[in-house]
Amino acid sequence: MAMAEQVGGACPKGANASPIEFDLHTPLTGHQARVEAERCYYCYDAPCTTACPTSIDIPLFIRQISTGNALGAAQTILDQNIMGAMCARVCPTEQLCEQACVRNTAEDKPVTIGLLQRHATDALLDDGRQLYAAGAPTGKRVAIVGAGPAGLACAHALARLGHAVTIFEGRAKSGGLNEYGIAAYKAAGGIAAREVDYILGVGGIEVKHDTRLGRDISLDLLRSQFDAVFLGMGLGGVNAIGIPGEDLPGVEDAVGFIAALRQGVPAPVGRRVVVIGGGMTAIDVAVQARLLGAEDVTIVYRGAESAMKASPYEREVARGRDVRIKTGLRPKAILGEADKVTAVEFTYADGRDETCTIPADQVFKAVGQRFLAGDGASTLALEGGRIAVDEGRATSLPGVFAGGDCVAGGQDLTVTAVEDGKIAALSIDSYLRA
Repeated sequence: MAMAEQVGGACPKGANASPIEFDLHTPLTGHQARVEAERCYYCYDAPCTTACPTSIDIPLFIRQISTGNALGAAQTILDQNIMGAMCARVCPTEQLCEQACVRNTAEDKPVTIGLLQRHATDALLDDGRQLYAAGAPTGKRVAIVGAGPAGLACAHALARLGHAVTIFEGRAKSGGLNEYGIAAYKAAGGIAAREVDYILGVGGIEVKHDTRLGRDISLDLLRSQFDAVFLGMGLGGVNAIGIPGEDLPGVEDAVGFIAALRQGVPAPVGRRVVVIGGGMTAIDVAVQARLLGAEDVTIVYRGAESAMKASPYEREVARGRDVRIKTGLRPKAILGEADKVTAVEFTYADGRDETCTIPADQVFKAVGQRFLAGDGASTLALEGGRIAVDEGRATSLPGVFAGGDCVAGGQDLTVTAVEDGKIAALSIDSYLRA
């Protein structure tokens, strides 16, 4: 693996591909999938299954693929993770199931579980058959705030249990992070929307878009009109860097840029781009900028590369697109003239009395998001700035549950948000039947 750069260096020009057309992973053909599936040892008490936050029976679905039963494999996956199609694309498998694969010991190359999961779930979506149906009506009604991974997973599970579900989503489309926060090159072919349609196809779920908690509805109103409430609204705030020049034209929020691009809004990029941050969003916006034609893109992180939230694999994806990664630099000021960005000034994290200036005509802030407790949920107990929940995802208010990125301990991953939704649905079901 290449070492992180500390200073200087020009960014070589790379391919200027459309970010909509580019797909990060080439899907496996039927033959390739069966050959790859046969590499699996089909372990008993498999470590890959233990490493999966949603506990998918990975050896089983891989064995099904090896016998040509891709649709059966898809059901094995979706029974545990209803958002298996997107998770196959965005889940950090290199840190979860594939890292745990026993093939790493002998060959230093795991079974490509993510690609096999994509093969199976794509086959089901292409086939079009619906595997699930709403259960016999219980007469209970549940309100869900947020049509993201946690909310959709909770809604699907509750509908199968027979409860009537209404989702209130503040945006014009469902999908949450998968629709608005994932780079286009990770969600090619409209996969996020296709998966949402499949989930809602279970029946028993109504979605009301452009309805925001704290603006159009209140938590008190939902509690009075429904038998239970699930909060899965994610993180609505974007952290500021807190340095001079942050408000200059050309300084943009990375999350907003990705969201606009995913919705087809024109998203021009500069020639020289600096991304401040070290997480997945920083990688996404940097690679996206390169695909849109930026000539020089640099990610700058304050700590060591080993401390970056972006996985080693994601960092190599960025480097493969000629994105530089500089570490050990803290932003001091964003410089500009005539109301435009010209450079970013950094200090060294090791304390040396020097500065480093990187030219830029566009700067992306990717330093994290925060939960906005004012979104109609200010009466809930918080922990670390997010909603406090117990093991069953119950909040401090009776009948109110929460999951996903908005809860304390949330890992900001689609797969963990899905698991939160599943756990909350079972807790809500028990609460309603008590």
